[in-house]
Amino acid sequence: MSDTRLSFKEMCARFDVTPRTLRYYEYIELLAPQKEGRARFYGPREIARMTLILRGRRFGFGLEEIRQWLEIYQKKGTAAQFRAFVAMADRQMLEIDRQIAELGVARDDLAALRAETLRELDAISGAEA
Repeated sequence: MSDTRLSFKEMCARFDVTPRTLRYYEYIELLAPQKEGRARFYGPREIARMTLILRGRRFGFGLEEIRQWLEIYQKKGTAAQFRAFVAMADRQMLEIDRQIAELGVARDDLAALRAETLRELDAISGAEA
């Protein structure tokens, strides 16, 4: 990555997050922008971390889990971080599979109720004719 720095406003725009979200990520120590007076600037490290944070959120990981995962890199290096990610991904894929199964059951129930309602509607319409 280049030595590009993004301002607070640019960071919000680039990642399509609210200022409140960006401040919160800083508060819980997911991000550590450079501060010049009241201005905040986000360098390549923070931009990369933000990319990982948002990707993790999309996959359903909690912020604390993401924070701990990011810390592994600083304390133990890339291999340890990769191993931790594989374990996290395995757990999350099981959870997603559970949710998919649950949604399948809900969809089947809704389809059955819809079909039953159509039959009743046909019966009512036939009786009114």
